Formats: sequence, C-alpha cells, structure tokens
Amino acid sequence: QMMKFAWDNYKQYALGKNELRPLTKNGHIGNMFGGLRGATVIDALDTLYIMELEEEFQEAKQWVEKSFDLNVNGEASLFEVNIRYIGGLLATYYLTGEEVFKSKALELGEKLLPAFNTPTGIPRGGSLSSPCSGMSWSWGWASAGSSILAEFGTLHLEFLHLSQLSGNPVLVSALPQVKNIRRVLSRVEKPQGLYPNFLSPVTGSWVQHHVSIGGLGDSFYEYLIKSWLMSDKKDSEAKKMYDDALEAIEKHLVKKSAGGLTYIAEWRGGILDHKMGHLACFSGGMIALGAEHEAQERRQRHMELAAEITSTCHESYTRSDTKLGPEAFRFEAGSEATATRLSERYYILRPEVVESYMYLWRLTHHPKYRHWGWEVVQALEKHCRVEAGFSGIRDVYTTTPTHDNMQQSFFLAETLKYLYLLFCEDDVLSLEDWVFNTEAHPLPINHTDFKA
Repeated sequence: QMMKFAWDNYKQYALGKNELRPLTKNGHIGNMFGGLRGATVIDALDTLYIMELEEEFQEAKQWVEKSFDLNVNGEASLFEVNIRYIGGLLATYYLTGEEVFKSKALELGEKLLPAFNTPTGIPRGGSLSSPCSGMSWSWGWASAGSSILAEFGTLHLEFLHLSQLSGNPVLVSALPQVKNIRRVLSRVEKPQGLYPNFLSPVTGSWVQHHVSIGGLGDSFYEYLIKSWLMSDKKDSEAKKMYDDALEAIEKHLVKKSAGGLTYIAEWRGGILDHKMGHLACFSGGMIALGAEHEAQERRQRHMELAAEITSTCHESYTRSDTKLGPEAFRFEAGSEATATRLSERYYILRPEVVESYMYLWRLTHHPKYRHWGWEVVQALEKHCRVEAGFSGIRDVYTTTPTHDNMQQSFFLAETLKYLYLLFCEDDVLSLEDWVFNTEAHPLPINHTDFKA
C-alpha cells in the first residue's frame, strides 16, 4: 500500500520530469543525472514487479519504452547513473526477461565509458566531457578533483553484467577498465590497512587520510564481498580485499561506548571521530552477509559484530521522538547514538537501517528484526506520509516535524523493498540466488537465469 501510494503520487506530479536537486546516495545535493529523466521510474521498476503491482509496473514499463530518452546533454554522476539507472534496468531485465530493459541498459552503459579516460583509469572527480555522448561525468563535490572511493569502487557488479550481456566489443572492453581499479588500489600504500576516501585519478595516490564506512567509503566495501558472492565465490581477489579491509576496520575503527553500544568510528589522519552516519548502518547487513560464508570462529565473531552494529543503529531510531534515525549520530560528551548537531538531525527516507534488519532477519530469523522493521513502517506512516507521497523530515527529535518535500527515488528502490522483503518468505529474492547492488537492485549470482 505504501509503494502504491508513493508511485501513484509520483505518477501524478512528477513522472518523466527532470528530477532536479535530489540528494545523492552519498548525501550531496545536485542534479546528478545529466538531463536523464525518470530516475524514480527506473529505481521503482523492480520493486513494483516484486510486489506484484502489475498495473503500476506496466505504466512504468510503457514510460521506459516510449519516453525514456538517452540522447540528452548535461553533467552527470557516473556513480548515481550506474547504481540507479543501470542497476534498475539490469535487475528488471533479469526479473522479467523483457528485452527493452536490457537494450536501454546497454545503450546507457556505452555512454559511461569516457569517464575512464584518465591517466590511472580511475574515473575522475570534477567533470569529464564526453562529446560523443552529449553528457559529462562529474562529482562536483569531490575534494579538489579527487575521485571518491565509494563511487569508483561501486561499478563492478553492474559492469560485469553489462559486459556479459553485450555483444558489443566496446562494452566488453569496459570490464578490464573496472578491474584495473583494484590494481591501482593494490599498489597504493594503505595507512593501517585502511582505505581513505579520496584518491587522485592522475597519480593514483591518496589525497587525504579520511576513512569512513559511511558516506564516501561505504559501497566500496559492500561491492567487494558482493562481487565474490556474485561470482559464485570464485572472485578470490575481491574476497581477500574485503577480509583485509574488515580486519583493519575491526582493529582501528570498531569501538564500544560507555553504555555498551558498538559503533564504527571515522578516522581522520589517525584521529578518531566518534560518530556514525546513517549511511554506515548498512554495514551490519554487509558483515552478516559475509560472515555467513566463513569458518565457525570467524563467522560467530562477525555475526555478533553485525548484530551489535545493527542494534546500535536501532538505538539511534528509538532515542528519537519520531522513532526515525538522524543523518548522523555521535558518541561524545555523555551522548550516545543521538545527533548532537542541528545539521545532522534530519531523516530523508534512507534505507540503510532497514537493509540491515532484512539481512539479519534472513540470516538469523530472530523475531526482533521484524519487530524493529514494523516500528519503522509505523513511524514512516505517522511522520513522513503527506498528501502527495512520502517526505523526509528536518528534525527527528520533534513529534511535529517539518517536511523537506522530497520523495527520494531510493525510498521506492530500497527502503520499501527491504521492508517488503523483511516480511516475505526467504525464497522471494533468495540470498542464495541474488545479490543486491547498492541501490537494492537484484542481480543474479553467477549470471544464472533465475526468476524471483
């Protein structure tokens, strides 16, 4: 019902329009789609299909067939276009087998390739003109033209499928370019084994030593373990990089508060910043997913860590008046799991906490995760439902919050999908058969032709 309400209002007020100034997955504001329209349509396709909202799915499909124009001009984020558009189109193709989604994904995929034309092959921050495609690729908020770890490290899943589906040598040749990113990262020295968030695409060196498992770093780690899983556990390079990174995170960033809450701090040149962003709350699910495939002692340790982090993120929700979590929460000056700065008190319909609930439920079947998920459903209905859809709120610590009047596309792609899967049987998009990209678009493991 929530999905239908969100879709029907989007269709009425915004379908096919240029979705200006949305917040990106990493929390920055900008029109990052380069003139591409219908981000919410593409992001919502697989959710509509999985939920068996057949009439709504046909509306979205018809828009893709008749109105989705890829011949546009503008500046775009390679990362956002890849995870939302490419991921959404690929997932819907695999779920339905309908060629229109495959052809659109491949056509758009070719337009992404000029982004790799840098001295190191690492896609550039700033902007990259692409006269042949009419689009340029940009991260305008990147540090001094640097490339961002979570962005250049979040391409492997989608480009593997693009190269396998395409008979076009141009797209097939893109996969080695994506794999080259790992070569660059393996050569550069990592402080304490950690991966900083900013890298120069010219020199292949770190630009500054800020490490975060939240925004700017998050999905790099996620795609390492998921690349291994999607390869049917054959991509040993990805698994070793993930294991080594997690070991460094455990050693240097995982902390326990005075009140007994486990969290992952940020690291700035050797100095810890004792905060977690909402974006970092995906890590409970990621660590649990990786733990499922480890030896007994390591598996138990990592499952406990995953559960503890997820519990901390739940605390960030329960300690607010709305029972929704802030954009970031801190552990300082006697405050635990709460936002201590006005600029961090907002909630924009983010999915990461319910994402971890879904994984922990699937892997442990502890009923508390469904209970916690239902608390989120009730809070969304009470505080975020408005006349024209669902809106973010500016302060989770007041029971009469002001709305930001934005319904993020990831609310339909991720938040509602993960909540739905939390209450489904485990064989609906089984974790044995599917891997979710960082926008919750399911891609089949080992490129096998599965059906949901």
